[in-house]
Amino acid sequence: MGKSNINKIDLNREYPCPCRRQGKLLPIILTEAMGCDSCQQIFVVTEDGQFIQEVSSTYPYKRLWFWTGKRWHSVSTSWRRTKTYLSFVIAVVLLLVIILLPLIVRSTSNLIAFLTIISVSIAILMGFMVWLVYRR
Repeated sequence: MGKSNINKIDLNREYPCPCRRQGKLLPIILTEAMGCDSCQQIFVVTEDGQFIQEVSSTYPYKRLWFWTGKRWHSVSTSWRRTKTYLSFVIAVVLLLVIILLPLIVRSTSNLIAFLTIISVSIAILMGFMVWLVYRR
């Protein structure tokens, strides 16, 4: 998302609703908010004036949109969270490889099986965490 594609949102102008195609966003008088005449959603303009955020939503994460001059584009806020989880999982798996691999190579047969089971279990748990983060 480049800064050149984002236009400032004018509160005195009508826009199409980002949720539904037939609705129009109309400014709500004496506020920095806009309401849809079709779906009755209320949107607040962010402080920088470049994004709108859904106010009343049952969705746990507030959705953001920016205006390109022709249409609304959704901003994916969950991608920032998933990058954090993914980097954590990669770090843990690399740590497992760096620490447990030499231990497995030098140890006895009973300890090899135990360390292998532990490392595979942790790797499966980390994979499950990534799957939970990416699913919707």
